[in-house]
Amino acid sequence: MFSIFYKLAWFFKDHWVRYTIAIIALITVSFIELIPPRLVGMTIDLIQFNELTREKLMMIIFIFVILMVLNYTIMFIWDYNLFGGAILLERQIRSRLMEHFLKMSPKFYSKNRTGDLMARSTNDLKAIMTTSGFGILTLVDSTVFMSFIVLMMGFSINWNLTIAALIPMPIMAVIVYKYGQVIHQRFTDAQDAFSELNNYTLESIRGVRVIRAFVQEQRDQQRFSAMTETVFQKNKAVAQMEAYFEPTVKILVGLSYTIGLGYGTLMVMNHQISIGDLVSFNVYLGMMIWPMFAIGELINIMQRGNASLDRVEAIFKQKPDVVDPDQPVQISKLENIIFKDVDFSYPESDDIQLKHINLTIKSGQTIGIVGKTGAGKTTLFKQLLREYPPPFGQLTINGHPINAFSLDDTRSWIGYVPQEHILFSKTVKENLVFGCGEKSLEQINHVLASTSLKSDIDALPEGLDTVVGESGVTLSGGQKQRISLARALLMDPEIIILDDSLSAVDGKTETTIINHLKQERAGKTTLIAAHRLSAVKHADQIIVIDKGRIIEHGTHQQLIEKGGWYKEQFDIQQMERKVRA
Repeated sequence: MFSIFYKLAWFFKDHWVRYTIAIIALITVSFIELIPPRLVGMTIDLIQFNELTREKLMMIIFIFVILMVLNYTIMFIWDYNLFGGAILLERQIRSRLMEHFLKMSPKFYSKNRTGDLMARSTNDLKAIMTTSGFGILTLVDSTVFMSFIVLMMGFSINWNLTIAALIPMPIMAVIVYKYGQVIHQRFTDAQDAFSELNNYTLESIRGVRVIRAFVQEQRDQQRFSAMTETVFQKNKAVAQMEAYFEPTVKILVGLSYTIGLGYGTLMVMNHQISIGDLVSFNVYLGMMIWPMFAIGELINIMQRGNASLDRVEAIFKQKPDVVDPDQPVQISKLENIIFKDVDFSYPESDDIQLKHINLTIKSGQTIGIVGKTGAGKTTLFKQLLREYPPPFGQLTINGHPINAFSLDDTRSWIGYVPQEHILFSKTVKENLVFGCGEKSLEQINHVLASTSLKSDIDALPEGLDTVVGESGVTLSGGQKQRISLARALLMDPEIIILDDSLSAVDGKTETTIINHLKQERAGKTTLIAAHRLSAVKHADQIIVIDKGRIIEHGTHQQLIEKGGWYKEQFDIQQMERKVRA
């Protein structure tokens, strides 16, 4: 149960001063709180024997005031340090989680759903934070504070009475332990159910247009209701188990009170203790309620914290597939990229997605990549983006294996415009400068003009300051594509990859953008994957991929003369264009 403290030892080691101060302050407060009941008992005895003078009363009141001020001050110290430390732990683990997420490859995100990751980043972190704050409080109070009370009862009043009143304690310890085991499992199940609900909610929000288009609102609501009912029932099961704690503690404390009052009265009658001793003893028994209840809370919090930390640790144990080399190579200028007999398979896939790829890309060239849907165009780009471990064969940059470079270096060379255009729920301008930092209005307007986007942005309610909404929901598909393209162009990268990035614009706009690209990207490397062959006609090299293999390779004119797949598709598209005209 207490293994969570061992697992968090790295944090306590870094913040040992804070936690040492907090624990010492907690122990000091526990000791101070034992003094007033004894003073009350002594005062009662003084009254009983007519020995209470004005001077003694004023002294007792003065001591009470001093203890109150001292208690308040020390309580502030432990509260600030203990719960401040818990907040620091939450922030530190959340930052580590975010850093971990950013390092992970697509394989990680295919195995872990977004809703589950969000649950671990929120609910589970809260449970861990509670353990490092309130958990330590209950640990100290259920051990040190309880021990102080027992010792005070035994040494200052009577050991026989103390032992008799504490008979229910071992019974409670066994029951609470059993409760804790059940809570651990039920809480884990509840958190898993919450992860499922989170994931389903995210999918429903993202796919709300499709749900409406297929008139599935009612069915989606029914599924959501079923999942919320599951989460409710699992959390209810946890709450039911937790509900046993307080009644169990109160029954056992009541039993202690009964023993203490009955046996204590008998001892008063036999002159073994005074009435003041009995009053003090019963006050101490009342003070035992919280430490005894704290035992139950401690078990509960530790089990929750352990379950949550195990879930978070399971994420940290998943290591990225692609990492930086120990001594990365650095180059001043990118001269060439060479694919030599490159084969690639996605993790956990038996199929080979790229087969014997041989391609030389020289700096400043424009490369067109065409082929059927699913032929392997995007997979080829992913080798340069280093989303997966290095492929079989040789993929080199300036003669060095691509994995000899740091990830930051290789990715900083590339401006990537993917098929699925990701826009953030920010303004148009913030989306445009996302990858390059602040740019002047003149530079932004120049790129907007190059991507035929200037008039579209001017037509928006607040121009560049218009918030695009979640995933660019307020924009058309063509506008989102062109904003993604403009974002990559503003970076002015050494290599730009356009992965079918003009599919949502009309032919005339595409021609305008391509002409601007030829001017803007002169002397820099451009890779274009497209279904419309007009987008790659100007390329220095065009490769045709089919089932992961390069089946044709050459310039536009050379491929037309070969009379293969490329010529066939080009003729079909030319006829379609004439029909539409």
